[in-house]
Amino acid sequence: MSAPVTLTSRNEAFLRNLYRRGRFERHAFCCVPPMTDHPDGDFSLSAKPVENWVPWVVENYERKLQSVETLRDDSVPFAKLGTGTYIFAAAFGCEVKRDVDFSNGFTLPRVRCAEEADRLAEPDIWKSPTLYRVFELAHAVQRRLGSEAFLGPADQQTGFDTAALVWNKTDFLRSMLDPESRAAVKRLTGKCAHLFKTFLLEFRKEFPRCSSGTCPSIWAPPEMGPWPSNDECGNFSTPLFEEFCLPELVDLAETFGGLGMHCCADAEHQFESFKRIPGFYAFNRCAGMRGRGYLPILDHLAGPDAPVHVLGLELSEEEVIGRLLSRAAEGTRFIFALLGASADDARQWLDRVRQLPNHPARICQAITKSNRKSGKSFRGETSRNWRLQCELRHHRAGVAS
Repeated sequence: MSAPVTLTSRNEAFLRNLYRRGRFERHAFCCVPPMTDHPDGDFSLSAKPVENWVPWVVENYERKLQSVETLRDDSVPFAKLGTGTYIFAAAFGCEVKRDVDFSNGFTLPRVRCAEEADRLAEPDIWKSPTLYRVFELAHAVQRRLGSEAFLGPADQQTGFDTAALVWNKTDFLRSMLDPESRAAVKRLTGKCAHLFKTFLLEFRKEFPRCSSGTCPSIWAPPEMGPWPSNDECGNFSTPLFEEFCLPELVDLAETFGGLGMHCCADAEHQFESFKRIPGFYAFNRCAGMRGRGYLPILDHLAGPDAPVHVLGLELSEEEVIGRLLSRAAEGTRFIFALLGASADDARQWLDRVRQLPNHPARICQAITKSNRKSGKSFRGETSRNWRLQCELRHHRAGVAS
């Protein structure tokens, strides 16, 4: 089973142009269908043959193919090699606990002080099951689907975020401020960062047709930089971020020609520093549980030089799209991804969001034109255009502030 070549090629070219800041056509709207879980959980934690997970990967890949054929959205299907956030920490010897209600598991720290951290050696990829099994499953899936099918990457954590799992979090953060142990934090972070970078170099060499995009499971060109999670940076100040985290992000960007990023931290105070990452091409702000939501990204990362914002949304968050489009500076680019909706709900969602104008001025024009036709005043709260009127008010409030 394969998606129509013309449709897949069109979507590839369209998304690549968005990521590379080519001539702007429109924003992207993608639908990620519901995915199944494997009954044995994460393949990287199991001792069973990785071949047991191939049908699961293929089934979810075929769901994506069918979704694109049915909905004709902007997605590019890929076979995702999904893992938890712990694969690099587990390579350092961290125990991963699994709970029946949390299939991905969670990591227990391996060390609790600077002296223990210094005794840890950087692990060998080929002796670390949570890492080499990613290669094994990728080869097995490629044998089933063929070398032309896109793969999707395993979880990617920065070296700093992995170090924060390996070292007891409380002592880790305290040690960043301790003159006697802050160097140990940098040494452990350096080992974790080198392991991550080595893994990426080897995997990309072995599998050149692997999407760069991680969260929220949207395709990005394989030749573009990695897309790691940067989730610890909300826990401390900007000077500490620039001392302990930013050098690694810059190094990754310089090594691979750019960087995407997932961040679910309460880290608005770091957004300006993100702009110092060369080739920062994509940003996934995960804000579902954050009080300030998505709008703060536009205070710092907007306009033609900003990364494309790749946002994973649920149906209940549809109004976010209008708010962002009405507030965004000219040249800001978005990829909106609807996550886990049924085909019928996704089709209706696409019909609605595709009618939204791309720019604030056009939102204003659309409201004015429609109100004239219906005879409604701008203040008519019962108007069928109530939502767009709200978005324009948000825009005007933003301009006024």
